[in-house]
Amino acid sequence: MSAQPAKSSGTFAIGGDLPVVRLGFGAMQLPGPGVWGESRDPEGAVRVLRRAVELGVNLIDTADSYGPFVADLLIREALHPYADDLVIATKAGFTRQGPNQWIPVGRPEYLRQQVELNLRHLGLERIDLLQLHRIDPKVPVADQVGELAAMQTEGKIRHIGLSEVSVEDLVEAQKTATIVSVQNRFNLADRYSEPLLDHVTAAGIAFIPWFPLATGSLAGPDSPLSQVSKEHGASPSQLALAWLLKRSPVMLPIPGTSSVDHLEDNVAAAEIELTDDEFAALSAAASR
Repeated sequence: MSAQPAKSSGTFAIGGDLPVVRLGFGAMQLPGPGVWGESRDPEGAVRVLRRAVELGVNLIDTADSYGPFVADLLIREALHPYADDLVIATKAGFTRQGPNQWIPVGRPEYLRQQVELNLRHLGLERIDLLQLHRIDPKVPVADQVGELAAMQTEGKIRHIGLSEVSVEDLVEAQKTATIVSVQNRFNLADRYSEPLLDHVTAAGIAFIPWFPLATGSLAGPDSPLSQVSKEHGASPSQLALAWLLKRSPVMLPIPGTSSVDHLEDNVAAAEIELTDDEFAALSAAASR
């Protein structure tokens, strides 16, 4: 493995002017169980974040609701003052009531409050990428995205993204602001969002898959994934990341972990190049 293997994944310019290494890091696993409360190992979480950057990662994805704010504060402790090329993408739009409990709130005054708190907790003057964590069905999309656009005009947000949306949601949001990224659940075994991926690939909009390592039953004995893994001397999760990176040039996987060893294993996936035949075999196996 090279000194900075993440860079082997290539780069993508979010919004056309925000270059990132395509293999990033997601901070969702840094807080306590159920993404609630303090980390079980705060010092370990700091080590993971610092090691990710050492390995060439320069896209860190977080959210105000992770903890809440636990992940933001760990990122600040580990990485502030931030390197000029480090991009911290965060989100707003969920309220938390306890472990594994998430309720979307998209009222403009709430979104503004959460953006301000993200700025404070991360130690930033401007958020490079602020993603609406969920569209609140009780609030017009134009009101939710419009408030983010207002803060963009004020210089508090550089770019706006969306999370867990359809093509129709994206098109609706684009009536109010320029949308540079979408973040949906997507992996080798779960391709429900494929129509959105195809749409944003054509448009040059970043696709940030969350839960990218899932392989479902595809990692079983004698499966195509296991066979390709053996040929590359790689783990099934590494192959799942390599598949994502080959699937689309706008794909920016953000595998998360609280373990340095697991982080290093994930990042090593950037150095795996699948052949067209291997990619096709994995794609076909997953669609059965």
